[in-house]
Amino acid sequence: MQSLSLAYRQLNTLILGKPQAIRLAFACLIAGGHLLIDDVPGVGKTTLAHGLAAVMGLDYRRVQFTSDLLPADILGVSIYQRDSGRFELHQGPVFTQVLLADEINRASPKVQSALLEAMEERQVSIDGATHALPSPFFVIATQNPGEQLGTFPLPESQLDRFLMRISLGYPPREAERALLMGEDRRVLLQRFRPVMGAEELSALQRQAAALPVTQALADYLLALLEATRQSGLFSTGLSPRAGQALAAAARGWALLSGRDHLLPEDVKAVFLPVAAHRLQGASGIDVERELGRLLANVAIP
Repeated sequence: MQSLSLAYRQLNTLILGKPQAIRLAFACLIAGGHLLIDDVPGVGKTTLAHGLAAVMGLDYRRVQFTSDLLPADILGVSIYQRDSGRFELHQGPVFTQVLLADEINRASPKVQSALLEAMEERQVSIDGATHALPSPFFVIATQNPGEQLGTFPLPESQLDRFLMRISLGYPPREAERALLMGEDRRVLLQRFRPVMGAEELSALQRQAAALPVTQALADYLLALLEATRQSGLFSTGLSPRAGQALAAAARGWALLSGRDHLLPEDVKAVFLPVAAHRLQGASGIDVERELGRLLANVAIP
């Protein structure tokens, strides 16, 4: 846990004024999920992804999603080798521990869907053969606002593969002043040294997954799920898989808080990042605002 605290503090020197977003990113990683960062260009989304991989000592690859990208550009392709008389796989960038899918909604839905199996099963199928991905495997995807030109909305099935969706937003005034007066973030990033490794992270992920959900906490989770289904504000409520995602994220938050048990506060801390991108509201409804009201009104058993 000391190494985890050091990694968290180090990343806060890179991304200024966003401790809550950074903590959510760490909780998502510890929970074994994937992270979607939804924001305008230039607020540090890519820097956060690269910095997180650097402090955790994980292999990192970045793919810039564009309209002409093909699934093989991400997964890889089998190429015939004349010497051996066989097809050999040339692995794509998905074969890494941290994959940054930058501006994912600028690629076509066909390319977006190339990540579905990788994110859910931690494997990819190419030419009828299945290939396991490295462990741990963590996808961080960024997307620009949907109203910008050249974007393709992520389908619900793709959004559901992301454990959390967060936004960084503009930094506070003092943090932005320090950013303007300080050195380039890319130069600072080059000096980062890993404080953990893949094995230590995998151990933390197993520790988080083993945290028990008590009956009282399960009842609280069920009350939240049922409230989204019965409110009439959303086209559909949260699914059972969303409930499992909420429990997993709460486990990651609890472990990051130094506890070996879950509290309702852990669920509250991750509820909006886990739930908001999984729901579609009726016309004119602010999903996050309504979810905030729902969270405030659901009593803890």
